[in-house]
Amino acid sequence: MTVEAAEGLAEKVRGALRGVIDPELGYNIVDLGLVYDIEVAGDNVAIITMTTTTRGCPATSYLKDGARDAAWSVPSVEFVDVKLTYEPPWTPQMMTAEAKQHLGITDGDGW
Repeated sequence: MTVEAAEGLAEKVRGALRGVIDPELGYNIVDLGLVYDIEVAGDNVAIITMTTTTRGCPATSYLKDGARDAAWSVPSVEFVDVKLTYEPPWTPQMMTAEAKQHLGITDGDGW
């Protein structure tokens, strides 16, 4: 697989992951900043590195399963590996402007 093809497939996976909604925040995991990396390796293996808002997040399994299922739905993806990390810890600064607006968060005087 060429670099361009791998990057294109990673972007398709990213698009699919936007369909995974955090049940507590009501917004997609990509724009919330919970998806740290998407890599496509070898034989169309999607490797997703993600986090949750807190270590004890009750939705952890739901979010991991949702990410896995969303990535599996992308044509050409042969296998999905979802890795959970807490380094770096998630912060609201990782959200897109749209996600912040949706949640009513403003940068104001900083964090």
